[in-house]
Amino acid sequence: MKNNFLVPDPSGKLISLANSVRIASTSLAQKSDEERKDALLLMADSLLINSQQIIKANNEDLVRSSKKGLSGPLLARLKLDQEKLLIAIDGIKKVACLPDPLSICQTRRELSEGLILERVTVPLGVLGIIFESRPDAAIQISALAIRSGNGAILKGGSEALLTNEILINLLKDGLSKSTINPNSLSLLTTREESLSLLKLDGYVDLIIPRGSNELVRFIQDNTRIPVLGHADGICHLYIDSEADIYQAINIAIDSKTQYPAACNSIETLLVHQDIARSFLNVAIPELEKLGVKLLGDDKSCQLGIKNSANEEDWSTEYLDLVLSVKIVESLDSAVEHIRIYSSRHTDAIVTESKANAKRFIQIVDSSGVFHNCSTRFADGFRYGFGAEVGISTQTLPPRGPVGLEGLVTYRYHLRGHGHIADDYISGKRVYTHKELKL
Repeated sequence: MKNNFLVPDPSGKLISLANSVRIASTSLAQKSDEERKDALLLMADSLLINSQQIIKANNEDLVRSSKKGLSGPLLARLKLDQEKLLIAIDGIKKVACLPDPLSICQTRRELSEGLILERVTVPLGVLGIIFESRPDAAIQISALAIRSGNGAILKGGSEALLTNEILINLLKDGLSKSTINPNSLSLLTTREESLSLLKLDGYVDLIIPRGSNELVRFIQDNTRIPVLGHADGICHLYIDSEADIYQAINIAIDSKTQYPAACNSIETLLVHQDIARSFLNVAIPELEKLGVKLLGDDKSCQLGIKNSANEEDWSTEYLDLVLSVKIVESLDSAVEHIRIYSSRHTDAIVTESKANAKRFIQIVDSSGVFHNCSTRFADGFRYGFGAEVGISTQTLPPRGPVGLEGLVTYRYHLRGHGHIADDYISGKRVYTHKELKL
């Protein structure tokens, strides 16, 4: 079949690099639980000891990118200060403490006397990660990859070049002090390499994009390698007619302002018409005081919102202190709006009605559906995964924040004693299909 991809063929150098990661990942998959745990702790120590170098490199990236006009939301994601770095390092340690995802027997069945089938978890192989702005993603993904026995080829954006280079070098330095081959991790630095990465089927088993809608769409359209990720983070918060107003305001404020550049911050606020006036009377000044620009439909503008929303706003991921507001007639109206515009990332309801909450949770088909809590909890670290490689909004698993369990697959192991299929056709043997203890 003719290749119509508008991406360059991988160079011999890139194929050699990918092959070295694949060889290292094969060795990594054989390492014990303790060896992989120890490697992560050494990786964490390497970052902690050299934290000031990392922050210095990140400051240089921030200054250069700011001069080039990088947007505010992307600059916020690019920033890796002491607090964010320590959180990322703590995430590595938490991943090290998680149960081993490998060699878990999920199924054990006697097919026939002496013929035993097992399904056992194994690594995927080599992950290709393409991400923008967020250098802490390099830390999270590297930790999850090593813990789950996978190699990783990472390509960050040019805006974070210095930060990513020092991070990967330090992580590999930590690996070099362990029993694990440092070639299990590799960093690509040019745009041409990232385009060629998409053509490395046979070397790379899964592509994980983390970035803009345009980036994810391009990757999905230009590779034969399976892609895990989400294109948009258009999250909704619905304030039900039976909501506690002050609880609803706190949740709305946190969901929008706690970290507006995150994909799990809300972009649209839906408010039931029966509670709209009393809710907006309090919410509008509180949100505006925090610098949030509110865009409203006709009904909400009549209740005090100064700026009008247009059709495009309902499908826009702002990643900034901008929030669209719409008044709806019912819970069903809110659900219908979410059905049309949601990116199936995370959507939430605030209500004291258990029946309404149950209906909302059952109907809304997003990877995360929340009741009376902030959408900002849609995160691998907060879910107890230690970290995440990204958030998947597809309906096939893995879905939502993807941690260790999303980076393993399984093999079927079948053990017999000279069993042949013909014996079952001739009637010499019979199938028992008996479930055995794991």
